[in-house]
Amino acid sequence: MPSAKKPARVRATPEVELSDSAVRVLRRFRIVFNAVKAHFRAVEKRAGIAGAQLWALSVIRDQPGIGVGQLAKAMDIHQSTASNLLKPLLEDGLVVSDRVDADKRLVRLQLSTKGAKALRKAPVPFTGVLPSALSQLDARVLARLDRDLGALIAMLDADERSARVPLGHSGR
Repeated sequence: MPSAKKPARVRATPEVELSDSAVRVLRRFRIVFNAVKAHFRAVEKRAGIAGAQLWALSVIRDQPGIGVGQLAKAMDIHQSTASNLLKPLLEDGLVVSDRVDADKRLVRLQLSTKGAKALRKAPVPFTGVLPSALSQLDARVLARLDRDLGALIAMLDADERSARVPLGHSGR
């Protein structure tokens, strides 16, 4: 029987009641996660595609002729993840691709009319509410968040490869 992917491990500690500060922080995480989920639900309801796919469409619209590697870099995701995001967009006719001249491996991506229509129907920000909010924070706040979240990630013993998978990626 194949083994299931193991969840992040938290160091074994006896069950304890959360302190008031831990409860406040937990509630803040819930607020953040629920805001992100609500935005992605709105995207899927209005545009009919996943949030990460919408972001990819907006990048392709803004950079016509972009390649898969450039798209991955623009979204800070792995190239294979970008390819996986693109597959349904190409199949559904939201994006069109063509091979470049002599080197048939290089693909240029263009937004189709159908893709432009999906973007017009979708709520903004196309990158998602969390990246948009983070981009507006002061550098000192971001540095402090980075340091503190790093400590939390270490406690969770989380798989850091998941850092390159966008939150709005449904895996389709």
